[in-house]
Amino acid sequence: MTDRVAIITGGSRGIGRATALAAAARGYKVVVGYASNQAAANEVVASIEAKNGKAIAVKCDVGSESAILALFAAADAFGTLGALVNNGGIVGKSGVRVDEMSAERIQRMMAVNVTGSILCAREAVKRMSTRHGGKGGVIVNVSSVAAKLGSANTYVDYAASKGAIDSFTVGLGHEVAGDGIRVAAIRPGLIDTEIHASGGEPDRAHRLAHMVPMKRVGTADEIAKAILWLMSDDASYVTGAILDVSGGR
Repeated sequence: MTDRVAIITGGSRGIGRATALAAAARGYKVVVGYASNQAAANEVVASIEAKNGKAIAVKCDVGSESAILALFAAADAFGTLGALVNNGGIVGKSGVRVDEMSAERIQRMMAVNVTGSILCAREAVKRMSTRHGGKGGVIVNVSSVAAKLGSANTYVDYAASKGAIDSFTVGLGHEVAGDGIRVAAIRPGLIDTEIHASGGEPDRAHRLAHMVPMKRVGTADEIAKAILWLMSDDASYVTGAILDVSGGR
């Protein structure tokens, strides 16, 4: 149990929501970052407070550095940062080939999924690193098995952004291992969340479930439990690691 603060970007729905609830159950004070759906974020906060937990919702488009700085400033006022879950991310319209993609789509994808995660990690390291007077902590990046599969004819730009997150996880993990900070990533497979709807294919996970060795989609709760394990002292010797939670895919 801890009374330290956990920032969870994209914390209002899906994997982020499940992680926020699980972190609060472990004693974290939770900062629920959300891009636009304030009602959903407020519902997460209310659910946490109903069980005597502590949480706040902070609007943050992680594609904006100023929004990220405001998110961390709100967290500073809430308590001592102990964990960051880089979950905020987007997908573009599914089924678009690279030769059909606009520069704007690609730039937005990288700004949110890659640059945003790196900037959030930068701010977390400034606060948690023992070389900056911090008390250590954990960063968990949410990647995707798309990083391994490439997602040809679906969304190669999204897969590429998650490949960058994998590389970043290894590099940052090595960089801050001596600073009291552990860094790891989760690679979810086909998970039953709303992100598929934002790409135009709300039934995508269930439609492709037959391709998963376990023959089913995963749940947001299953991903959240893996994230919370990485955040816990049970994973005290784990850093620079990437854990597939994908049913074997």
